Amino acid sequence: MKTSFVVLNILCLVLMSCGDDKSTIIDTDIETKDQKIVITAKAIENFDYTDYALSTDADKVIVDWEKYQELAIQINYLKKADLSFFNSEKEVLKTFIGEFRATIPEQLRSNPIVSRTVIIETTLLKLNENLTIDNIDEQDKLLGVKELLESFSNLNYQINKKLERDIYDKIEKE
Repeated sequence: MKTSFVVLNILCLVLMSCGDDKSTIIDTDIETKDQKIVITAKAIENFDYTDYALSTDADKVIVDWEKYQELAIQINYLKKADLSFFNSEKEVLKTFIGEFRATIPEQLRSNPIVSRTVIIETTLLKLNENLTIDNIDEQDKLLGVKELLESFSNLNYQINKKLERDIYDKIEKE
């Protein structure tokens, strides 16, 4: 009886040790899942958004708006994946944004345009946070870049729309 008990225990141990050893299987798919998304000019170029340009009338109005011109230059650098302005110190960006909003030409001071500048402020600060914090996913950083490009494009659209509306109102009064 003791022998059959010992044999049964040994048989159980052998059967239990014959199972799949999942801890020794190496998953090679982990490397493909964790591929880094890099912010490149090509990735930015592939964004799906409408990029509005200023009309000739709008160009004439904003020619003296220095902070707009500076932001437009930085946006062009951003399109080439140069993030140096956008990942600088937050205080520098806040100063820039304050000057940007304070120097809006009188002809363009309307609620839609002022609200677009606030949106630019928000997206600019959000992008700065995404770029300066290390544990932010690259996809979120790319999304922040896209949001800033969209907000700047929408500002251009509102400027064009405001000037067109002014021309229409002037014609209507005559």
